[in-house]
Amino acid sequence: MKYDISDILKEALKLPLEARAAIAGTLIDSLDETIDQDAESAWETEILSRLKEIDEGEVQLIPWTKARRQITGE
Repeated sequence: MKYDISDILKEALKLPLEARAAIAGTLIDSLDETIDQDAESAWETEILSRLKEIDEGEVQLIPWTKARRQITGE
C-alpha cells in the first residue's frame, strides 16, 4: 500500500490538539537512533522537579499565547 504524505498530514491536522501533540512527540522520538540513558534520567528528574514546583504553587504559569508573544517580541 502506497501512502501519500500530504494526505496523511491533512488527516492528522484534523485531529484534536492532544492527538496531534502525541503524534508529533512520537515522530520526534522516532528520529533518535540511540537513547542517552543519562540524558533521559536527567530530563525525568527535571520534569519531576518542575511539576513539584507547579503543584506547590512556587511558580506562576502563563498561557502559551502570552509566552509566545514574549519569546517572539510581538
